[in-house]
Amino acid sequence: MTRYPVFFIYAETLMKNFKCKRCGTCCKWSGYVRLLDDEIDEIANFLGLELHFFTSKYTIVTADRRNLSLIEKEDGSCIFYSDDPAGCAINPVKPKQCSDFPYHWNFENWQDECEGAKSSDDL
Repeated sequence: MTRYPVFFIYAETLMKNFKCKRCGTCCKWSGYVRLLDDEIDEIANFLGLELHFFTSKYTIVTADRRNLSLIEKEDGSCIFYSDDPAGCAINPVKPKQCSDFPYHWNFENWQDECEGAKSSDDL
């Protein structure tokens, strides 16, 4: 029988039982939201904006020059996240990176801030 450290068992259980509560913690975390090429077109179309206007107003080139990223508000949150009412203005076409949280990316101690992770603590 393979024995795993308690941390790995906790992490596996947390991920398996994670249910997004739409708290916005991941949307408020500062950092790049890298866009795939098709996502740029989808978001621009969803917003009813010309592609050039969308990219010039709502994106920046990442430091490694490999992607466009959504810009952030002054507080580091995503430009398309709102607290009132809480939610993502582009949710139907949100980037894959957003959909992948926390399974394929997360930030240090995310489970201490994320409501979806906190609801898994009872397990």
